[in-house]
Amino acid sequence: MWEKEIQSFGNYLKIERGLSGHSHEAYLRDVSKLATYLASSLGDDLAIAEIEEAHLLAFLKDLHGLGIEASTQARCLSGIRSFFHFLQFEGSIQRDPTLHIKSPQQGRKLPDTLSFDEINQILEQNDMSTPEGVRNRAMLEMLYGAGMRVSELTHLKLTDVYEDIGFLKVRGKGDKERLVPAGKDAFRYLKIYLESVRSQIPVKKEALNVVFLNRRGGALSRVMVFIICKDLAAKAGIEKSISPHTFRHSFATHLIEGGADLRAVQEMLGHESILTTEIYTHLDRAYLSQMVRDFHPLNKGMKNVE
Repeated sequence: MWEKEIQSFGNYLKIERGLSGHSHEAYLRDVSKLATYLASSLGDDLAIAEIEEAHLLAFLKDLHGLGIEASTQARCLSGIRSFFHFLQFEGSIQRDPTLHIKSPQQGRKLPDTLSFDEINQILEQNDMSTPEGVRNRAMLEMLYGAGMRVSELTHLKLTDVYEDIGFLKVRGKGDKERLVPAGKDAFRYLKIYLESVRSQIPVKKEALNVVFLNRRGGALSRVMVFIICKDLAAKAGIEKSISPHTFRHSFATHLIEGGADLRAVQEMLGHESILTTEIYTHLDRAYLSQMVRDFHPLNKGMKNVE
């Protein structure tokens, strides 16, 4: 159902939008889910031009009934919305049925944050006497010291490391590149790993330029990074829900609490919207009130008068 239109949409996403493979597949998967749902409930005879808002609302209701989270529903709707925008632009349909559909309400569930002491506790559990331990320390230092996403870490290339200026070239969502600074410890442990561990591994051809390798010489997987983070946190006795993203979230939180500019943190994290960065700060009201008291010119003036 809709094979031709979906294929054209896929070409548009790749060529015109330049989406990464992961995002490209997600968009097509969302549209295919809708096509499958409509075919099973209404039959294969329903043309795309006949799709009404009611059909899409029924689809979203079905997702909700299956227990699909609001965030996943919203992402699915985003892919479907892009599909119908494309069809309208191409002239395949006259009216966009997603026009008046609102995205499902999403709660702002904030991930756990590690304190600086908790991060040190996790690092202390890492066994630096083993090759894997040396790699893991460099990896964790990068996650916390540069605020990288786990996919950015596992795709980091040797040619993306600019130790002389203290920066990394990172490929984020949509294959967008950005330069991010990393701390001295991050580069120090990375250098130790590259010189004492990685140089001793027979590297597979497809991973010759990849920084973090598994013991078989291939690129380290995202799943393995998750396992390493959870394992070390458990050994440290930390009961919070820990993932690689926890280190990224802690990176942003500690910068903001230390007085870093929100726009600068947005740039380092690679967020398109400042609103996304604000979620990562989860600053409490007392902290915000203190910022106003300390930095607003009227409050400074009042202090001077006193």
